[in-house]
Amino acid sequence: MADPEIELPMIESQLRLSSSAPGISNTSTAPESRLDLTGPTSRAASTIFEDKFNEKSDLEEPSEDERLGIGEIVYHYLTFSTELPNPTSLYPSAEGQETPPEPPELKQYGCPFDWPERRKNLIIWVACIITALTAFTAGAYSPGIGQMTEEWHVSSVAALVGITMFTTGFAVAPMVLAPFSEINGRRPVFIASGILFVICQLCTGLTQSYAGMLVVRFFAGVGGSTFSTMVGGVVSDIYHTEDRNTPMALFSGAALFGTGCGPLVCGFVAQNTTWRWIFYLQAITCGTMVALICVIFKETRGSVLLSRKAKALNKWYEAREAAGYYGFNISDSSSSSEKKGMVSQRIRWKVAADEERSSLAKMIGISLVRPFHLLFTEPVVFWFSLWVAFSWAILYLTLAAVPLVFQRNHGFSLQQANSVFAAMCVGAVLATVLSIYQEKIAKRHGKLANTPEGRLYFACVESALMPIGLFMFGWTSFPDIHWIAPTIAITLATMGIFAIYLAVFNYLADTYHRYASSALAAQSFCRNMLGGVFPLITTQMYNRLSFGGASSLLGGIGTLLTLVPWILVFYGPRIRARSKFAREIMVLTE
Repeated sequence: MADPEIELPMIESQLRLSSSAPGISNTSTAPESRLDLTGPTSRAASTIFEDKFNEKSDLEEPSEDERLGIGEIVYHYLTFSTELPNPTSLYPSAEGQETPPEPPELKQYGCPFDWPERRKNLIIWVACIITALTAFTAGAYSPGIGQMTEEWHVSSVAALVGITMFTTGFAVAPMVLAPFSEINGRRPVFIASGILFVICQLCTGLTQSYAGMLVVRFFAGVGGSTFSTMVGGVVSDIYHTEDRNTPMALFSGAALFGTGCGPLVCGFVAQNTTWRWIFYLQAITCGTMVALICVIFKETRGSVLLSRKAKALNKWYEAREAAGYYGFNISDSSSSSEKKGMVSQRIRWKVAADEERSSLAKMIGISLVRPFHLLFTEPVVFWFSLWVAFSWAILYLTLAAVPLVFQRNHGFSLQQANSVFAAMCVGAVLATVLSIYQEKIAKRHGKLANTPEGRLYFACVESALMPIGLFMFGWTSFPDIHWIAPTIAITLATMGIFAIYLAVFNYLADTYHRYASSALAAQSFCRNMLGGVFPLITTQMYNRLSFGGASSLLGGIGTLLTLVPWILVFYGPRIRARSKFAREIMVLTE
């Protein structure tokens, strides 16, 4: 049984090795919009099927029914590179017979890797915008905490639990939802979870109790998790490994930009109106984006498109047979090489991925268990998850630390203090642009190795910006130091967090390939759970250790964790060779 993984595109050496596997083709051709009913007859490429003619000797001639294609139905495996056969009959053979039905439009079922760049760019930009809006929700909550504590008579720590509930839903939901995208495709899951997300945003603004707020925030996290976690799957659906850096950089930048933009915008909303408008505003914007997804976003999951193509063709074949038109011209593999020609068959298509797929219950079970198995048995997954989880915790810590520091030390109002989050948005934009262009320059000069460790070279240096930013933030957070200094520190820390997030995603994807979904789910779980906890302890930590002491403690931990990519740069191949999950990928690439 195949594992329920979101398969990432193979690198070039893997494609060469797997192209010889029977029944599977990794060579994509331009998708056909209509079947060629007038051109030369061609055979189906790379198919495995049970041919009743194989049981005949080379000397035995096929029967009349077999020549006309009125025999039993023969199933073939369909791939994106399969050349579709032409019908045996094109015109009515008897008086009064109806004309054959028109062939289906197949352009919509083309291989996503072969889509035009304009279409790919549109998909990525829509996905990045909705990712930014989802991240916006996490950060937008904090400016309304003051009003919530007054209305419900709870402490600020209790009010901050709303962030924790959101990230909890964010951490757990993808493990359950991922198998549904394997079977039904990305688009239905995006639309369903998007509708849930918008409804929860509206309910958050309408809720009248603290408990109701926590429940709705959890389900808002469930609905929003799809846009943040499965966008990586969309990127892998339409881009090969070597082309994935730019779209993943845009996606990572969108997540960080949205997190900073949330408190930036909603600080003004909270100070000038009620906290409920924070969520009404999000319901309107997210509702607009979900409507846009329904119109613009097309299915990207290759196996789902292939299954739909097979169903469309089979339906057309049935309609032809109902009208009295039987058979398609297939190469007769039973004939000797001297006599090999074409024979008419009643054919149907099937897809290997559909047959190999486990049951939905088993897929969900594996999706829930395997991430934790990898987390506790694979050192690479464990340390990378810890590294990115800590960096994400720092990102969420700023949601409580920035208002605390700038309101207390610099006398900022609520909206002024939250305006400082513009520094996070600037850091996200700078890091995204830097990531895109630095890899282009490195490729141009041949400085990137064709190994997973090759993606860590820049991260080894740039990830140090996170602890540098933390130290700088802590020791410039004093009333007699201009507020621009800690603001610059936030920008630097954000750029470091970006480098860490992008490096972790790319390295785990390149290392574990068919198990990449589980490895990425493990780091996503750790990242969101730890990120949701840190805002709860920020105020107490900064009050007890002082601004400089607390930031120095965090900066020291961040400095130690920056050793992780350096270790893998030097010892990565040796570590991967000991992993039973990564070893099979190394065998393919060597």
